[in-house]
Amino acid sequence: MFGFYKSNIDYLTVNATRPDSRRTLVPGEAPKHFLDVDRYGDSAEYKLPRKYADAVARYGEDSLLRHGIVPWNVVTMKNQLTAAFQAKDTDRILRLSADMGHYIADACVPLHTTKNYNGQLTGQRGIHGLWESRLPELLSSDYDLFSGKAQYLPNATDAIWAAVIRSHAAVDSVLLFEKQLTAQFAEDQKFGYEQRGSQTVRAYSRDFSKAYHAKLNGQVERQMRYAAGLIGNFWFTCWVDGGSPDLRQIQRIPSETEQQRLDREAKETAVAPVVAVPGHDE
Repeated sequence: MFGFYKSNIDYLTVNATRPDSRRTLVPGEAPKHFLDVDRYGDSAEYKLPRKYADAVARYGEDSLLRHGIVPWNVVTMKNQLTAAFQAKDTDRILRLSADMGHYIADACVPLHTTKNYNGQLTGQRGIHGLWESRLPELLSSDYDLFSGKAQYLPNATDAIWAAVIRSHAAVDSVLLFEKQLTAQFAEDQKFGYEQRGSQTVRAYSRDFSKAYHAKLNGQVERQMRYAAGLIGNFWFTCWVDGGSPDLRQIQRIPSETEQQRLDREAKETAVAPVVAVPGHDE
């Protein structure tokens, strides 16, 4: 597996963000990225049905799609990737690996598990980008993201729900610490301006970002490492459950057909009108 995935690292890196590109273009894509746990009452992360059919029966599919379906979607994709390994279909293995990795990582972001996903309900608008983008942008070169050898998951459903539970438990500190630091920083100290290409953009200052990182005690780094390990565990589990095919004996790189499909999708995405969708849309 290591050799197969390593030889396709460029494909996986480029296409790991493809689900975000589809988010406002493909109907039904947006809910796959999050789950607003707090829409369902106290301790809902422990009480929500683990089977999607059971959740639909209890809440209705419209409600589920409105509040996010990320853990159920990951389980569905786990079954699809397992089937791709069984079929020894290189294109589907790589496509599903990249997509599923994105959704698993989303489940590891605390603000992907709450209706207050961008601090918009508490006067902290912009916190999503601070946690998910600004801190890694400034500090990830010093992160230790080594997660060790992949482990087989005897219950993939339990594994992705454990990620959601872990993420949701961190929501309070994510919001509280930012609010505490904001009280200590003047506006012109909290934000600054940086050059991005030909544009000058407003961004959280380096001092505020580093203080937030310290206040969180390395939480973003831990969650990134946890996400990387969990993605590897899911890929490995799908391979085992798919019959442990010898990946040295199948096509090693994406086919020309797959490359053409990706090029076509990129062109369609570039010209398609952006459609507002309900959910985490900031």
